[in-house]
Order: sequence, then structure tokens, then C-alpha cells
Amino acid sequence: MADARVTLADLRQRIQAFVDARGWDQYHNLKDLALALSIEASELLELFLWRPPPEPASLSPEDRERIAEELADVVIYALHLANALEADVSDAVLRKMERNEGRFPASPTAGP
Repeated sequence: MADARVTLADLRQRIQAFVDARGWDQYHNLKDLALALSIEASELLELFLWRPPPEPASLSPEDRERIAEELADVVIYALHLANALEADVSDAVLRKMERNEGRFPASPTAGP
């Protein structure tokens, strides 16, 4: 599994190299990257529209692949936006998780 060996920095560099090779940065402003991210997230949501919530074990290999492809598009645009902002994604996620832990403390009796 690539998640165990590919770093966030590796992904960011690969995405930026792809964009640079095509000269797309001139067209990719923050607004349009945020819009593209939202559109890709909507395409992911569309896979679940009008269907009962699936259990992961019940998904066919084809459904898993389609979901993974749309999820990849979301991550690619999120990281491209992070590159454009020169944002430290790891730091931002860790800070946000700390904030969430304060807002939503764990409870031994917590349920869904």
C-alpha cells in the first residue's frame, strides 16, 4: 500500500510537477482551485446519491475503485490549493485536530 511509503510532501511535489509541466499555474487561482475542489467533492457525493448508506464490506471492487478515483481528485485539488497557498497541511491538520479534541472530548459512553 502506497500510504505506508509515500509522504504528503511526495504527493505535493508530484502534483506541482504535473501542473508545472503543463503551465497550468497561470490559470489556477485560489478561487478556481477551491471551486474545483468543491466540484470534485460533489462528484464523490454523487456516487452515493439516492442509495442507502453502504457498508464498506458490501462495496464491489468497481464501486471501491470509482470512490477511490473521486477521492483522489478531491485530495489532488486540496493539495494543489495547499501548494498555491504555501500552506503547511500537516501543521494545519494537527492544529485542527487539537482544536476538535477540545471541542469534542472523548467520552467512555460516547455513541454514534
